[in-house]
Amino acid sequence: MLSADLRQKYLDFFIARGHKVVVPAPLVPENDSTTLFTSAGMQPLIPYLLGQPHPLGKRLVNSQPSFRAQDINEIGDNRHTTFFEMLGNWSLGDYFKKDQLAWIWEFLTKELKLPVEKLWVSVFAGEDKIPRDEESFNIWKKLGVPKEKIYFYNSQKNWWSRSGSPNQMPFGEPGGPDSEIFYDFGLDFHQKSPYKDKPCHPNCDCGRFMEIGNSVFLEYQKKEDGSLKELPQKNVDFGGGLERLLAVTNNDPDIFNTDLFKEIINKISEQTGCQYEGELKIPIRIVADHLKAATFMLHQGIEPSNKLQGYVLRRLLRRSAVKMYQLTRQTNSSQDFIAFVKKVIETYPEYLKDFSSKNFDLIENELSKFYKVLEKGYQLIEKTPPEKINGKFAFDLYQSYGFPYEVTEEILISKGICFLEKADFNKEIEKHRVSSRTAGKGIFKSGLADQSETTTRYHTATHLLHQVLRDVLGDSVNQSGSNITADRLRFDFSYSKALTEEELKQIETIINQKISANLPVTYKTMSLKKALTSKALANFKNSYPDRVTVYSIGNYSKEICAGPHVTATKQIGTIRIIKQESVGATVRRLYLKFS
Repeated sequence: MLSADLRQKYLDFFIARGHKVVVPAPLVPENDSTTLFTSAGMQPLIPYLLGQPHPLGKRLVNSQPSFRAQDINEIGDNRHTTFFEMLGNWSLGDYFKKDQLAWIWEFLTKELKLPVEKLWVSVFAGEDKIPRDEESFNIWKKLGVPKEKIYFYNSQKNWWSRSGSPNQMPFGEPGGPDSEIFYDFGLDFHQKSPYKDKPCHPNCDCGRFMEIGNSVFLEYQKKEDGSLKELPQKNVDFGGGLERLLAVTNNDPDIFNTDLFKEIINKISEQTGCQYEGELKIPIRIVADHLKAATFMLHQGIEPSNKLQGYVLRRLLRRSAVKMYQLTRQTNSSQDFIAFVKKVIETYPEYLKDFSSKNFDLIENELSKFYKVLEKGYQLIEKTPPEKINGKFAFDLYQSYGFPYEVTEEILISKGICFLEKADFNKEIEKHRVSSRTAGKGIFKSGLADQSETTTRYHTATHLLHQVLRDVLGDSVNQSGSNITADRLRFDFSYSKALTEEELKQIETIINQKISANLPVTYKTMSLKKALTSKALANFKNSYPDRVTVYSIGNYSKEICAGPHVTATKQIGTIRIIKQESVGATVRRLYLKFS
């Protein structure tokens, strides 16, 4: 089966059951300072899972392009990728376990025709005062799953909340048990693995089982006393990786053999002269995965840099260059990488058809700079006496020049130098990671939007700021992006010159006048066409569904939005502009903070 057929088959299946298709969210989430990338289809839906009415109703479905930075170091096996598509369906207080499990079972066994005997499932075993999920267990049995193929796991495997286990959930946090589905590729995988002397089960790491879907049942909320209460709105959140579902539909444990990778890998093999087999599979998989993720990031306007999303993009491009070096034993032309990116674009015409040619220049510039880094690394290795080359030396090369350990090790081995200091290198890396985690804990603490009171106040203020900027600077001003933390609001907008002190003072004064006026904040659901006709502001970098929510602040501001809002402007509090800066020739940035 081809990916486009499977994707459409999934959407059609749930459309026939009353679901509306949600437009995929951007890969870089808006108004969410807690995460760098959209990592699942449910991430943009958090406000609706918490009770806000969705303009499309209570049954939703989509395929969401996603990225998970934490999987970078796992790439190379047959099932992990950084970039992937997540097929998802949601019930916002509508159907629950009985319908969800029956439908996803029907989709897998009837629509995809997966052999029933190859499917296993898991359910929540219960923990503390939370009972085990007997309801899901009994539903699976009625659907025909033998009880010996239904495994119970604790909250480490079969519980979802954005903060982990039930005990770790903060006050007000929703969570609940989940039920996963696994595809069995056969006992041979276990018997040939390092785990062959241990019992095999669906969550075994032997490679026999592949998780292909997870139904999360959000039915609890944390109370102030630490106990859990049942949610009045019980939600379903299903996620299934398109790449994995495609692999098992073809009964092939290697997702890189699907049409989502095949032509990209063929091009890499052609350019390098390396066949996709044996030990060469690992570097080829890494190049294919990383360049696919990089292509989607470039398409979203991310450029290589040393910060946030730009740093991740830089790392992907550089790691691809390293793996190409390992394949060819030489630095490669940036034209090779551009040829690979073009294959990614051909693979995803529905997402990348308007890919900008300027991105090819960004790739060429980035890789040209990195090749110079490689040359510096070679020179340092040549000049350094062998007795001074150790794990600390390798880390300094890595930290100062981005020179990867694998390349250092390979060059030294080719020169006959025994290099067994990986442990020291790892110690230095771990020190650096601990430091980075401490510095960035506010950014990476979760993969979901912060719905705190402070964030809600700042977010509502962006609506006022957007309209005030247009009033003061002209209607050509449009929002280019925003970022909100607990400490400040950052707002990007289209404008070609620095604002004067008088303009800044005027903008700040008008915002605070509107806040003091205690204007009501209301919302209506309407068609996109009607919203635009009513002159509601919209961010045209985004794609919108046919029905949207329009938020109005009195008669002053009107904007298409899905974020959290106060109910009246006085709840925002006095705010001041603390800094302005240039983001580019045509984009300015303002920072605001509560007084």
